[in-house]
Amino acid sequence: MEQADSSLILYAVMFMSALGLVLAGALAIANRFLWVYEDPRIGEVEELLPATNCGACGTAGCHPFAEALIKGDVVPANCTVSSSEAREEIAGLLGVDAGDVEKVVARLACAGGNHVASNRSHYEGLDTCQAASIVAGGPKSCVWGCLGLADCEDVCDFDAITMDRNGLPVVSEDLCTACGDCVEVCPKNLFSLHPVSHKLWVACANLQNDELAESACEVACTACERCAVDSPDGLIKIENHLAVIDYSQNALASPVATERCPTGAIVWLDGKAGIRKGRESKRIIRKKSLPLS
Repeated sequence: MEQADSSLILYAVMFMSALGLVLAGALAIANRFLWVYEDPRIGEVEELLPATNCGACGTAGCHPFAEALIKGDVVPANCTVSSSEAREEIAGLLGVDAGDVEKVVARLACAGGNHVASNRSHYEGLDTCQAASIVAGGPKSCVWGCLGLADCEDVCDFDAITMDRNGLPVVSEDLCTACGDCVEVCPKNLFSLHPVSHKLWVACANLQNDELAESACEVACTACERCAVDSPDGLIKIENHLAVIDYSQNALASPVATERCPTGAIVWLDGKAGIRKGRESKRIIRKKSLPLS
């Protein structure tokens, strides 16, 4: 009996050894015939990239971006997360120009903080915009407005979004990489990505008529058309009770369009001076939250 058991063990060891040799051979053959050459510069370039895999460059991550760089489909400047020094180093490695790409940032189409926009109800539940929006669109009287529960701030990996004292997200143009995470997470679709040259901005997404809009939010667009009248033909038009800017005519944009806006819904974004409202826009001095409407 013991001799039979020893024989079985020996056969098992021999079988497993033979199987291992067969599989090793199969892998060697597969490696020989299925091996795909990869330019070693791809790895070198990837080491110089920030490894955030944020997608701001338009690819799925840093490795495919490195591949695109080697092919010449993109330039180092397309990586908005890298420092200028890193982009120049990549350009030097590849023997190309670093390129010049206009910075793109996330913009919020809402200025309705809790000091100017009323709530129709008190929300209690999971402390996220996604959850609050499921309950009848959220507690705000303006159903298009920012809910202020900071989903965008939480999802931003670059600390480019902070919440102000009135519960509104503030985007730092210097830190924003245009990765698009805030665009995806906002249940109200209030964020969009724009080149910094788009300085004329409608900080509202309300589609209600003028009376309902202003009763829900003091800084809502009331579709008064003054901005459209004061601008070159076609630059601004009113669609569904909301001013809409045609950025294909962005070269014609100027702060003039903001001057007669009664609520300050349309603004001029100055990189140094910040948000500029027109001379006839109402001045909001209230600091406390509005009570339930």
